Amino acid sequence: MAAQPVSRMLRRVLRFSVRSCSSGAPVTQPHPGEPSQPAVEPLLSQVPSGRRRFLREHAAPFSAFLTDSFGRRHSYLRISLTEKCNLRCQYCMPEDGVPLTPKADLLTTEEILTLARLFVKEGVDKIRLTGGEPLIRPDVVDIVAQLHQLEGLRTIGITTNGINLARLLPQLQKAGLSAINISLDTLVPAKFEFIVRRKGFRKVMEGIHKAIELGYSPVKVNCVVMRGLNEDELPDFVALTEGLPLDVRFIEYMPFDGNKWNFKKMVSYKEMLDTLRQQWPELEKLPEEESSTAKAFKIPGFRGRVSFITSMSEHFCGTCNRLRITADGNLKVCLFGNSEVSLRDHLRAGASEEELLSIIGAAVGRKKRQHAGMFSISQMKNRPMILIELFLMCQDSPPAIPSISFRDSLHVQGLRHRVSFSSQMVTLWKGGRLPQIPLLAQRWLGSGLPQRHYGSHLDSDANPKCLSPEPRASATPSGPLPTSDQLTHVDREGQAAMVDVGGKPDTERVAVASAVVLLGPVAYKLVQENQLKKGDALVVAQLAGVQAAKLTSQLIPLCHHVALSHVQVQLELDSTRHAVVVRASCRARGPTGVEMEALTSAAVAALALYDMCKAVSRDIVLAEIKLVSKTGGQRGDFHRT
Repeated sequence: MAAQPVSRMLRRVLRFSVRSCSSGAPVTQPHPGEPSQPAVEPLLSQVPSGRRRFLREHAAPFSAFLTDSFGRRHSYLRISLTEKCNLRCQYCMPEDGVPLTPKADLLTTEEILTLARLFVKEGVDKIRLTGGEPLIRPDVVDIVAQLHQLEGLRTIGITTNGINLARLLPQLQKAGLSAINISLDTLVPAKFEFIVRRKGFRKVMEGIHKAIELGYSPVKVNCVVMRGLNEDELPDFVALTEGLPLDVRFIEYMPFDGNKWNFKKMVSYKEMLDTLRQQWPELEKLPEEESSTAKAFKIPGFRGRVSFITSMSEHFCGTCNRLRITADGNLKVCLFGNSEVSLRDHLRAGASEEELLSIIGAAVGRKKRQHAGMFSISQMKNRPMILIELFLMCQDSPPAIPSISFRDSLHVQGLRHRVSFSSQMVTLWKGGRLPQIPLLAQRWLGSGLPQRHYGSHLDSDANPKCLSPEPRASATPSGPLPTSDQLTHVDREGQAAMVDVGGKPDTERVAVASAVVLLGPVAYKLVQENQLKKGDALVVAQLAGVQAAKLTSQLIPLCHHVALSHVQVQLELDSTRHAVVVRASCRARGPTGVEMEALTSAAVAALALYDMCKAVSRDIVLAEIKLVSKTGGQRGDFHRT
């Protein structure tokens, strides 16, 4: 950016008698514990002392309008091009959708470019285009090309879900796109489809491959880490950096409006780092770049690197240089702040460049020293993240997928050893081939197989009829189950009561339950061939069963919460009855049994299958929900004959 003379910069500071936003609020508000600071008057001596001291001590000139009262210079602007997205992530898009701003209230292309020119003129040298999903905007290539013409703009980046990236990237690169961030939260195709409610895993992988092929280095991959969803995949993501120029960025799960943020779902930077150092103790920290949000690490000998964005556990507010413009034209000076100023309204009212600068400067001047902290933020009213930008995806509570490791469980039938997904993907990329869905993913998805069977755990002794048969338990003689003439969940007064298990010993508990879903010939064929419009019914039902087992105590009032050590859900097609047989197994060590968890798992998996198929046929019957066996506990074992 061409340097601006200090005199010119100061003249702009002095140009207005009072700098305020549309609400009339002064430029700076007194911060707790700090002396009150006056609003900007037409005298240099009355510029807030923090800003005046910063301007005097730094030789390089920078716009006073983009410098806050703590001396932070905002040279990085993020512009949301749209609120729409072509995915429907369960933790980004609520079931009833997001209320979209009317098209007339969104910024036009010319308004976007007008604001961009103004910010670049004042010192912004990096612009990132976000959404929603920015690559669904028809004129995105033209916007990049026109931004590329702005003198002083050094970097034009984009954050995308990657679905359209491979198709558009050659044009975007030619237009001037210089940096790419791709959001990807799992390397498991089935889990990807479950999370985003759409197909597209291969398209995202092709987009990453295309970015590498066109010379982008590093290609940044953003992964929001959530407990119970994808924290088990951290090593797989890191393994990709061995042979690929990727910067895998693990992002702490952040609270936004409507996402039911819970501290327990957040995996902290230190916990992630400890996990990775168990496998790669040589992981070394890299020097931090100025104004960087990420803590970067590298494994010696690896081409790429790993970064952590620690917004919650270790904020980086002190070096923040970012401003955001939403798709409807509001300026946000802090991602976690709920105050916004409409630049669109002033622009459409005919505001001059100087008036717009006054409004921008007022907002920047009010920026706080730091955000309120994770627990306070979770209680604040703020936009859903998709209406700010698709940097993260945080609208609905993330589904708690079992702690069993998908990468440990996936294997190809006929091989003795297990193959991790990431190692196969690295092999594909190293070979220079487009990453088609790998064999093990085809096996997981069931594509092209005459018989489709699903299980949440794949065992090395797999039965060819089913991808994940339950491990055969040794034949254990069992006598009749002792019965009781008293209802255990009713007290002496006849009121419902939870059984006290505090004095019972911990024992190993296993229970198996089953259910049958009679689909009929039409729905059965669509499930068998994976042709349902809603997606893969077997995958959704399987994951629903695992989720239900973990939530049993919240669904059945008098059930104790059980810390399950293992959940396994199998679905097998029965062509003779046009049915799907569900079999759920739960295991835990504790003072109470897990038969309710197994029964709930089987029942909910059956319900999920019904939900996936109900548009095709309402003549679906859920039948034979029953306990198959249970072991452990004082009342003895049970095996249904």
